[in-house]
Amino acid sequence: MPGIDVTRPSIARAYDAILGGKDNYAVDRELADAIVTQLPGAQVIAFDNRRVLARAIAAMSAAGVRQFIDIGSGLPTADNVHQVAQRHAPESRVVYVDNDPVVLAHGRALLAENDRTTVITGDLRDPAAIIGHEDTRRLIDFGQPVAVVLSAILHHLNDDEDPLALARYWRDAVPSGSHVYISHFRSENDPGSARLEAILQQSLGRGRWRTDAEIEELFEGLTLLEPGIVPCALWRPEGEGVPELSEWQRLIVAGLAVKP
Repeated sequence: MPGIDVTRPSIARAYDAILGGKDNYAVDRELADAIVTQLPGAQVIAFDNRRVLARAIAAMSAAGVRQFIDIGSGLPTADNVHQVAQRHAPESRVVYVDNDPVVLAHGRALLAENDRTTVITGDLRDPAAIIGHEDTRRLIDFGQPVAVVLSAILHHLNDDEDPLALARYWRDAVPSGSHVYISHFRSENDPGSARLEAILQQSLGRGRWRTDAEIEELFEGLTLLEPGIVPCALWRPEGEGVPELSEWQRLIVAGLAVKP
């Protein structure tokens, strides 16, 4: 496929491989295998992150949000944002954003017959271009509440790429009543998180895990909703009781906030 560098692993394709998908290459599977081998809990982390995203989209839909921008959306899998949102409210509109050509190709094929959903090529680090894209403008009314989805993407940015400034940009770009959802790898200054961070930095050449305080700062100016920033598996879990977490499941947290 044109534009694809099969010699370098892709975040989206490695994640797809961990989840058992087929839209990946040998270099992506090598990264996925390294992660799962060195951190046996990596696969459950990926599934926890995917499941909590669906719960967060359902919560935003229940709050009346009908517009969603999923930045760094990755490859299509079960219960995509548009599927969850449109199941709750068929009129919901979704813009997926990714910089991987495989995501663009598969997303366009998947969404060919869904005129309320689109996928665009965009870079997380250039939010103005995402907002100004003609397809974004076609589907998203920035005069009405918007859900900004940053699922497991900000930890792939280095500090000099200023993820806090990007979070503030989106906060300021959307109106009152909008929601921001973030999941992020956390650093507890423990061997487990340090090993995973080292693997991804070596393979992808970028990214940093952040402390609870740093992740909370990404929600600056917003009102965090219950239960706050917690491990993904503990964010409004379905069923009765609170699941007992493994040490791996503590490595990724999620939070949902609303703009006053």
